[in-house]
Amino acid sequence: MPEKISRRKLLGKSGKAILAGGVGVVAGGVFKVKEAVAATPAPAAAPAARKGVDYFKKLGVPTFINAAGTYTTLSASTMPDEVQAAIALASQKPVRLLELQDAAGDYLAKKLQCEGALVTTGATGAITLGAAACITLGNKSKVVSIPTEMDGIKNEIILQTAHSSEYDHAMRNCGAKLIKVNSMEEYEKAFTDQTVMTHYLNADECPIGREDWIRVAHQHGVPCFNDAAADVPPISNLWNYTKMGFDLVGFSGGKGLRGPQCSGLLLGRKDLIEAAKLNNSPYSNSVGRALKVAKEEIVGLVAAVDWFLSQSDESFEAEYRKRAELIAGHLKGIPTVETKVFIPPVANHVPHLLITYDLKKFKWNALEVMKQMREGTPNVELNPSTGGGPASAGLPGGDNVIVVGVWMLQPGEDAVVGKRLGEVMKAGLKS
Repeated sequence: MPEKISRRKLLGKSGKAILAGGVGVVAGGVFKVKEAVAATPAPAAAPAARKGVDYFKKLGVPTFINAAGTYTTLSASTMPDEVQAAIALASQKPVRLLELQDAAGDYLAKKLQCEGALVTTGATGAITLGAAACITLGNKSKVVSIPTEMDGIKNEIILQTAHSSEYDHAMRNCGAKLIKVNSMEEYEKAFTDQTVMTHYLNADECPIGREDWIRVAHQHGVPCFNDAAADVPPISNLWNYTKMGFDLVGFSGGKGLRGPQCSGLLLGRKDLIEAAKLNNSPYSNSVGRALKVAKEEIVGLVAAVDWFLSQSDESFEAEYRKRAELIAGHLKGIPTVETKVFIPPVANHVPHLLITYDLKKFKWNALEVMKQMREGTPNVELNPSTGGGPASAGLPGGDNVIVVGVWMLQPGEDAVVGKRLGEVMKAGLKS
């Protein structure tokens, strides 16, 4: 009786096609491919297109006008029509996932002027796979061993204390030991024979800048990872950091790129990208098995990159300034209210509208304004920097600061937000 082929054995053959040498495998034995083709019935006519069900409405989950930005908890960006169409088409046919991963990576690497590329599960997935790549370096026994069986495996990753965050967990998932430094002197002394990678948070150049960070790491022969999750636009950042010398760079696919929310990019050295793939799904015995990216997300992110590269920084800024100024126009004449357009220096580098006012003249602070906007009709979500600490590097906050993120607004929503915000501010004036 012929041996059955399991998923594990299929992947054990490096994910190669089951069909090989003109022979196809079936439950009862083997048969010639051309005989199978001849016996295959003609495909049925494609069914008529169906109108989709609004499952948000069916499940009772309210939608809202996104005047916040591309935050994960708010379901990130809205995909352009071209991206949605590419995903819908990709969902209709099967492909061999490893072939798609390789083809997409080659295409993206050429487009983004780097050696290698991999579609990941968001920027955090890119961090995990990048760290795993630097720890294992293509050694399959290490791929199987991390993160728990670390005897004899180098695993130290250096980062600045100022760059440490909740996302450090993405590296610890690989069994990494994090070494934190606070100055150039500490950084230069932190390298040991156990150091496998340095990690940099792109949105914050303090206290050690990018080029100095790269220079010192490369003097020790250690690769550098740059977390640039929310750092496009500008469009050129997609290749600026690899050309600067970072060995690996991670971007979110669902923020400025406007791809699927659960997608991301890992760009950089070809050998490290190949090592990352070995730690990734569909390989079962790897830290990345749970970081599965479906064919729809891979195609969707490739389509998003194509769309993004067809745009321009100038058109982005002009459109977002226009939206901000339209909203600001609805606030003119309200006592003490002042508006200005503000562009954060690195992350979310697009025009935002900042609104300030004299708290003594109003019945409520900025957090109450946010609550009023969220609970009103229409339901509007303001940027989370409103009324508090910065939600993103470079965005200000305060009790009397309202931040409107305009770049995810749909056509006509800027006027709706402006009208509603004007109503709330006027209603909040003390008599």
